[in-house]
Amino acid sequence: MRIAVDAMGGDRAPEAVVEGALQAAGTPGRELLLVGPEERLRPLLKRDPARGAAIRIVDAQEVIGMSDQPVEAVRRKKNASLVVCGDLVRGGEADGFISAGNSGATMVVANFKLRCIRGIDRPAIASILPSRSGKAVLLDAGANVDSSALNLQHFGIMGSVYAAEVLGIREPRVGLLNIGEEDCKGNELARDAFPLLTQAPIRFVGNVEGRDIFLGAVDVVVCDGFVGNIVLKVGEGAAEFLQSMMKEELRTHPLLMAPAFMLRGALRRIARKTNYEEVGGAQLLGVNGVCIIGHGRSNARAVANAIHAAAEAVKHGVVDKIGRQVASTRAGAALV
Repeated sequence: MRIAVDAMGGDRAPEAVVEGALQAAGTPGRELLLVGPEERLRPLLKRDPARGAAIRIVDAQEVIGMSDQPVEAVRRKKNASLVVCGDLVRGGEADGFISAGNSGATMVVANFKLRCIRGIDRPAIASILPSRSGKAVLLDAGANVDSSALNLQHFGIMGSVYAAEVLGIREPRVGLLNIGEEDCKGNELARDAFPLLTQAPIRFVGNVEGRDIFLGAVDVVVCDGFVGNIVLKVGEGAAEFLQSMMKEELRTHPLLMAPAFMLRGALRRIARKTNYEEVGGAQLLGVNGVCIIGHGRSNARAVANAIHAAAEAVKHGVVDKIGRQVASTRAGAALV
């Protein structure tokens, strides 16, 4: 198993990316390909010679910045670290790649280099959110501003496969994000998608509301990328707000420090569940290869976890299983 790592992607690259790769190195049966300018990466690997020896550098002299226009940058910078990562997967030299860099450019590389799985015309970003029942997969979290009802059916299939294979959830419950639970609720897209999700080979439980995501009512939440990205950012902001409020209360009322000290273990576990670093990144589902999009602020721990997430998706054959599920759905629809 070979995972390509965009060493120049993210606000803290390349130092944090290299450190994350070193943390993830050494797993039996896994090889890491660190992609970027060799003269900058080699000295960083030498800081940990033992683990650094397990990482192979693939030289790429150009960098796609966070402010670069995605399509133009991918077409113009053929030797950019991100573009080379896509080339490695397309050429069979890597099984998947991760990047915490320009997310728009990462999606362009995945679309141009890997192409969509047969039968799927729109990939989706699958983000993992904490919930009362453990974890929930939200998709699409921002790859497509506009989607069709058929796209949402495919999102439901892809999310179900991912939840079952990577998260280990048996028969994942799939819900369609809506403004009410009744079948007739929602806009035209939601009403058209409902019967298609009902026909899909998944455990579709109907419409769900926003509060149901975190209360554990479903394991997979389906929506278009416009809505999904708002849900994701609201969730991130709410988690940061609550944490900052708790810290402020402790500073303002010192007497609370004693009970807080006794609860420190529980508080740390809660913080980990709401921390993006623990997830590592979001997988772009629907393309012919594993692609993990990391947070631009990713530190070494987040990068290491993104590498682990990519390896898990490769290990469980998520791409092939999505292809088979979509093909069976198309075949079934043709017989109706």
